[in-house]
Amino acid sequence: MVRFENVGLRYGAGREVLSDITFKLHPGRFYFLTGPSGAGKTTLLKLLYLAQRPSRGVISMFGEDAVNLSRARRPELRRRIGVVFQDFRLVPHLSVFDNVALPLRLAGVPEEELIGPVTDMIEWVGLTLALDQRPSTLSGGEQQRVAIARAVITRPELLVADEPTGNVDPQMAVRLLYLFSSMNKLGTTVVLATHDTSLMNRQPDAAVMRLERGRLDDPTGMIRNPPEQRGRR
Repeated sequence: MVRFENVGLRYGAGREVLSDITFKLHPGRFYFLTGPSGAGKTTLLKLLYLAQRPSRGVISMFGEDAVNLSRARRPELRRRIGVVFQDFRLVPHLSVFDNVALPLRLAGVPEEELIGPVTDMIEWVGLTLALDQRPSTLSGGEQQRVAIARAVITRPELLVADEPTGNVDPQMAVRLLYLFSSMNKLGTTVVLATHDTSLMNRQPDAAVMRLERGRLDDPTGMIRNPPEQRGRR
């Protein structure tokens, strides 16, 4: 589904933020991206959801050259990717329903065709009673569930989440992980950035990528499963 080969990224004349990043993501797998603050996790995720172009290297997504993709083709490819941000990025003046419906409306889905899917998605994340509320009236965990619903309403093939449990309590973090795991079981490839090793332990079949100073800690680009990785350290 996704292939990075010798990818590097630098801003201006400074040193590379990411260096020689090589890995593959396979359809239907669950991946954790971890590493210390400043390691480059957010930057790598930006490359994954096409918000940033690399300075060098090859990125192939869904069989297409993502580096040299034309501006006209880029939105079409992005629609196959869902993104969940740590800071939610909800539209403050829109209701829960309208925030979740936004991607469908931008894609031109008729109003009468989106009501059912949006209502079902909000029910799936457990926020039916908050359907008409604004984000400012919700807790952090509730806002993050709205953000997840918005990210997956279009049924993306790839779901990218940047520290989605960083602003919630441990109990809510487990609930959010359950939502990501449920999407993965439906066939969506998930990449979840986190510092939380307890969450990774709850998903023992997931693969783990660890960044250190802008490099994957496995120089061959092989992604190891969590038990094997922990056993080697």
